[in-house]
Amino acid sequence: MTMSSAPGRRSFAKGALAGAAALFPVTATPGSASASGRRGAPLLRLPAPTGPYPVGARVLHLVDHSRDDPWEPGIGVRELMVTVLRPAAPCPGLPRVPQLTPGAAGVFASLAHLVRPHLPSAGVDWAATLTHARAGAPPLPGRRPVLVYSPGGGDARTTGCSLAIDLASHGWTVVTVDHPGDGSQVEFPDERPERDRVRTTVLRPDLDAAVFRTMIDTRVADLRFVLDALGLDRVGVYGHSAGGTAAAQALHEDRRIAAAVNLEGYLDRMDGELLPVALRGTDRPLLLAGTDGFRDARLDRSWAALLAHAGPVARRQLDGTGHWVFTDYAALVPQLHEAGLMSAAGRTAMVGRADPRVTVPAVRGLVRSFFARHLPTRPAGVPRGAGRPRGR
Repeated sequence: MTMSSAPGRRSFAKGALAGAAALFPVTATPGSASASGRRGAPLLRLPAPTGPYPVGARVLHLVDHSRDDPWEPGIGVRELMVTVLRPAAPCPGLPRVPQLTPGAAGVFASLAHLVRPHLPSAGVDWAATLTHARAGAPPLPGRRPVLVYSPGGGDARTTGCSLAIDLASHGWTVVTVDHPGDGSQVEFPDERPERDRVRTTVLRPDLDAAVFRTMIDTRVADLRFVLDALGLDRVGVYGHSAGGTAAAQALHEDRRIAAAVNLEGYLDRMDGELLPVALRGTDRPLLLAGTDGFRDARLDRSWAALLAHAGPVARRQLDGTGHWVFTDYAALVPQLHEAGLMSAAGRTAMVGRADPRVTVPAVRGLVRSFFARHLPTRPAGVPRGAGRPRGR
């Protein structure tokens, strides 16, 4: 696998599998995900994080009373579920958090092949996959720069566990955000008359420009609300696909965002109208990262419009890969293929042919090095508060 960058090209060296893990329930117990999965189902494993810190996970239910839900106005408010991942004190006795709770996994099992047609319709115990985050782990003291993650359209925040936990293991606080009504499944702490405990996606394959506009506008508003609700300033935002689109546009709209990474999200509104960030450019750092397996004329046009402005914007391309290489599918899809649950063509379509032992470290290194330049964590030995960016 190589990473292309105009005008030249440089290769990524092979590295060991890195990062790992997932989020969700803070009430996880050792028995909440089995050690071997259901009988006959392969146990899918997420790669371990590469940083020096253990990672703790905390789940928050946030409610924006100033907005109606755009997909289900009867709810009357806009609810979000987020996971806060923070560097933690050593905590080997605490349970590892499963990627999906049994309730969310049961729903996803019926949706997986509909949301992502190459995924198997049966034969996977989605509740058995454990992450490398620990439930209830006490966070290390001190303020740390914050990164906020928005997943791809139709995906839940749990599909971005591996990268998020790797970043947290290197010293950032990472907040992963679900966008209910858009995400494949979002589990809330309780059920309400206006909604089920697990909300499923309203998105359909025949997505049109109006729905896409609603999705991106809602995601940008969601990200800005998270900054409000958590009292955050000078943060980084990164996202995949529609989440990358939202991250770039949120950078344009909100000065509290110091830098952003767009992992293969379009910068137009699907009908050809460019987003304001592409029309006007940005004065803050923005990374555009893509793959050769997803690149098309629409992506090139909207990214080129932004790159035409004189601003701190860079474009990188990972060759030999596909669109979901920026997610946990980079590690999970090859395991499904090896288990005979996915075709070689399905694997290539989702994550490309490259080995996950190369692609996972490559993606992590790309995002981590970008934020290390623009929102650095405190090196070991530096006194608390010395030159630290504001964060949580």
